[in-house]
Amino acid sequence: MASTIPWEWLHTLLGVLREGSLSGAARALGLTQPTVGRHIAALEALLAQPLFTRSPAGLLPTEAALALRGHAEQMEAAAAALQRAASGGARGEVSGTVRVTASEVIGVEVLAPVFAGLRERHPGLVLELVLSNQLQDLLHREADIAVRMTPPEQGQLVARRVGAVALGLHAHPDYLDRHGRPASMAELRRHTLIGFDTETPFIRTVGKRLGGLGREHFALRSDSDLAALALVRAGAGIGFCQVALARREPQLERVLAQDFAWQMDTWIAMHEDLRHSAPCRAVFDALVDALTRHTT
Repeated sequence: MASTIPWEWLHTLLGVLREGSLSGAARALGLTQPTVGRHIAALEALLAQPLFTRSPAGLLPTEAALALRGHAEQMEAAAAALQRAASGGARGEVSGTVRVTASEVIGVEVLAPVFAGLRERHPGLVLELVLSNQLQDLLHREADIAVRMTPPEQGQLVARRVGAVALGLHAHPDYLDRHGRPASMAELRRHTLIGFDTETPFIRTVGKRLGGLGREHFALRSDSDLAALALVRAGAGIGFCQVALARREPQLERVLAQDFAWQMDTWIAMHEDLRHSAPCRAVFDALVDALTRHTT
């Protein structure tokens, strides 16, 4: 294949993969349906193979389309990173767009006021916050800066450990007044427990520290940390909460502090190419300051 694939064709391919139809992709991308159809037809002609088959449920991707998806998503992330870099002001000026990724709880409970402060100090700064417990790829610039609970392994990242976030078991005092305060791990099993729906290696490790508790012991399950925290705050049962957050809220009471405590190392990382970017540096330093205080 001698021809270079135009980026707009791959962008359209991603739209169809995500929306499942030409019309849906057209709406999502701000294009006309005939334009989307032409892009897909041209891409199929260039590759000399079909990318979609029609079905009652919509367009189904072929193996060729699925094989292209990861590469197209990397190009999409790189294009977004290029746009963020191009939006920056003069050298040394704290303006432009910075994309930050963090876990749900850290993003909502810790980073929101940090972002508010950054905007007050730097009105030209545009901040994007991606809340996800999945690790965003900094090397492919899916985000500029990441707050992570595991040490970054890629050598091309600038990373700083800011401390450890302590995790403990907590409940609303109203729940504990109604059902009693567990005095042991054995008594904990008789309570309404709030936990995770999908088991991961981390969850299994935490479960072992809790005397072998697993998914089947949780009466209330969610893979959203924010949802689980909301259930704890509502007095629905006993669940996990960051100790630093619970200290700020008198309606959260820690239980079995001597029996269960979990320390999660916390890191802030960004691509080394961004170390001299004034907006990225300003955001990085603000996150280090806030999370250092959060972990102490």
